[in-house]
Amino acid sequence: MTFSVQVKVMPLKELLDPQGKAVMSGLQSLGIRSVSDVRIGKSIALQVEAGSADEARQIAEEAGKKLLANPVMEYFEIAVN
Repeated sequence: MTFSVQVKVMPLKELLDPQGKAVMSGLQSLGIRSVSDVRIGKSIALQVEAGSADEARQIAEEAGKKLLANPVMEYFEIAVN
């Protein structure tokens, strides 16, 4: 079976997010002041051939650990559909 897997990679909450800060500044410059924080990450869509949703999740987990995210600076979340 083919599973659609979304991997969301975000900077660790403890670390400064320069892109997020730049966007935050831009929003404030535009007069949009109700936004209190911005974090910028990436969303990765995978089509995974696997025997089950659990197996697809394991494959995505391995990809996240080995390639998609830098564990020193980022964390990732997986959703299987």
